[in-house]
Amino acid sequence: MRAYLADPAETKKVISKYEFAFRKQYGQNFLIDAAVPEAIVRAAGLTKDDTVLEIGPGIGTMTQYLSEAAGKVIAVEIDKALIPILQDTLAGFGNVQVIQGDILKTDLAALIAENGGGPIKVVANLPYYITTPILMKLLAGGEAISLMAVMVQEEVAKRIVSGPGSKDYGALSIGVQYYADPEIVCRAAPSCFMPQPKVASSVLRLVKRAVPKAAPHDPEHMFAVVKAAFLQRRKTLPNAIAGYAPLGLSREEAAAAMEKMGLDSRLRGETLTLEQFAALDDALQKN
Repeated sequence: MRAYLADPAETKKVISKYEFAFRKQYGQNFLIDAAVPEAIVRAAGLTKDDTVLEIGPGIGTMTQYLSEAAGKVIAVEIDKALIPILQDTLAGFGNVQVIQGDILKTDLAALIAENGGGPIKVVANLPYYITTPILMKLLAGGEAISLMAVMVQEEVAKRIVSGPGSKDYGALSIGVQYYADPEIVCRAAPSCFMPQPKVASSVLRLVKRAVPKAAPHDPEHMFAVVKAAFLQRRKTLPNAIAGYAPLGLSREEAAAAMEKMGLDSRLRGETLTLEQFAALDDALQKN
């Protein structure tokens, strides 16, 4: 009978067998509640026609469930100490390829091309300290990625799905929603992990858009405007834009662009939609 690592006793057995020491710099928290990987598999809508990229498989807990649901799993693990453990725990799962490496330094296009060219789905229990860089790399550079089901800190999940007017709405909300439709699928309490993190987590389902939600003339410049708006979110938008030196814009130029759009120049960035930011950016560049 197959031993599933979502059983706390099995996880402890593996950790003891290999005398594995958790490494803080990798933000390692292993799942020990079967309900969570089952929810992630459902959220990803996996079938045997799917290829899955898993980021941070750890000891293979989630990987076992992915292997049974998908056609192929490519698991990228940064910690070299976990590779022999994965070779052991995944020995009976023939459709899993384990790669040792840093996903932030991985050539996604090449990896996907080597595995059929996509589309692929991404599943990950993302380390809290590098959630945003990994998410944005996958969203901005993974054209062949169709869907992502990822575990993130609960607070981050709320920020990602929030809209204008919310205290959680910010640059991360806009950055993710530009590329995908996000939805919180379920919550995972600290007790679902070993060792227990200090905060709860949430599973996010991100369905990639065929085209971005907005169409600014220069997306990179628009994201700089968004960054300016939320770096000093209590300031009015013209003041925030003028206060961000890389843009090289004055308060008067920003206010004039807003007024051309029919927007009150006393508004703060947290009140604008993604589409309005795209239109504002175009207006700023025409001044």
